Amino acid sequence: MPTLNWIGKDKVINHHQDVPFRVLDFKYNHGARDTENMIIHGDNLDALKALLPKYEGRVKCVYIDPPYNTGNEGWVYNDNVNDPKIRKWLGGVVGREGEDLGRHDKWLCMMYPRLKLLQQLLAEDGIIFISVDDTEVFNLKFICDEIFGSANCIANIVWKKRYQGAKEKRVIIVQEYVLMYARNIEHIPELFVPSSDEMIKKYYKHTDEFSKTRGAYRTQPLEAGNSMEDRINLREPIPAPDGTLIYPRRQWIWSKSRIENALEHNEIGFSKKNETWTPFIKQYLIDRSGNQRMTKPFSLIDDIFTQDGTKEMGSLFDDTNIFPFPKPSKLIMKLIEMAYRDKDAIILDSFAGSGTTAHAVLNLNAQDGGNRKFILVEMMDYAETITAERVRRVIGGYAEKPGISAKAGGGFNYYELGEPLLHPDGNLNENISTSKIYEYIWFTETKTAYAQSTPHARHYLGTLYGTAYFFYYERDNVTILDADFLNTYVGPKAGIQAAQRYVIYADICAFDSTDLEQFNIIFKKIPRDISKL
Repeated sequence: MPTLNWIGKDKVINHHQDVPFRVLDFKYNHGARDTENMIIHGDNLDALKALLPKYEGRVKCVYIDPPYNTGNEGWVYNDNVNDPKIRKWLGGVVGREGEDLGRHDKWLCMMYPRLKLLQQLLAEDGIIFISVDDTEVFNLKFICDEIFGSANCIANIVWKKRYQGAKEKRVIIVQEYVLMYARNIEHIPELFVPSSDEMIKKYYKHTDEFSKTRGAYRTQPLEAGNSMEDRINLREPIPAPDGTLIYPRRQWIWSKSRIENALEHNEIGFSKKNETWTPFIKQYLIDRSGNQRMTKPFSLIDDIFTQDGTKEMGSLFDDTNIFPFPKPSKLIMKLIEMAYRDKDAIILDSFAGSGTTAHAVLNLNAQDGGNRKFILVEMMDYAETITAERVRRVIGGYAEKPGISAKAGGGFNYYELGEPLLHPDGNLNENISTSKIYEYIWFTETKTAYAQSTPHARHYLGTLYGTAYFFYYERDNVTILDADFLNTYVGPKAGIQAAQRYVIYADICAFDSTDLEQFNIIFKKIPRDISKL
């Protein structure tokens, strides 16, 4: 497979592994108290790493709208990788070599580790959408093929974003792109979305006596084309309305039993020309179960425009210039519906901007009663004044539009990035709460999210696949793994079932290697053996 090389790639290709784990400092709650919705203010590289202990492999859909790298420095969201925060990061990661990077090199250095972490957060049946324009679309395709695998590329969606292009262009550019990748294409089911109003008007043009309950119908040929494999069992005659038999010129696309079933449900029609009957399929808008017919999504979106997003922000803030060129919530809604029908899915946007993704998730939940959760990450200072404020206004209602009630999931928790779990020398940061340390230890050991449904015994993290994990840590005391600890916290007195193996962290171990082997214990010293991903 072809790969893309650029200046600084060797410095960032594994940089996501060196990013320190940082805690998320809860600041406030808005709306529903028990919400899992999150807005995080801070660098998205650090925030994505901080999400791993709880969310790795759990996110069903990612949508990101990263900087397009156009060189336009006038935006509130600086659409240029010369942003001071990015320059500072490049200087620390790439070093002096970063001073010589071109614009595209910088953009790729910025994107690569973030995409690596997003891949880790995606579920096996998860899908990622990435908005991009002509400036970086080909570079992005190369690195996405490298990170996600070219076989996991589902589509390059073309979004016709405006009615007409900029006047100064030699060619009028009216489109952007949304790259669509699966975490694992083998786990992605067939994708279907409801037929849009435009599609219904365009294709479902015919009515009959059954349309009162099943809606209009579209017609499709019943006869197979030459590309279809030759099958003798598809040549049975069909009775015409006058009782004569209709034979195919070649063969039908359906078997005899399926045709008989369709005839019984009035799903085959007939036309007559020059005394010759021709049967055709009648595909009603409403299927036999009473549901509106679904269709596979198209790779072209031409019914939602940038102006829609601008009008939306104007309705929310009475100012169309507060955030130039925001994505319309209907665009994100369409992508989420395309990606995943699970109404409990977690949706992540790590370039949150004005908060369109949260708006889309809340609207979808209000429409179908879903319980989708959103996680937004925004590094810029407007994370509170625009991103979070937009979500508050959507929840509360705006421009005579009803809000999303707390009962319907209208709420979020707001976080700032906190301290790292480990100091640069590798020692445990004792300012961090024990519960956060537990999450980190469990994740680094098991690569699964730490989710306690009930309180565990003291120092006991849990058991997975026959291995029990303990973190014997006390902030003000030296801890010793000895017989007293085993009798008090590991044995039957602690109410913990016997395991095949034990992983126990402590400051000191009183057992020799023979004892540890006898008890099936792996000892890890605090803080030396706390692993770093």
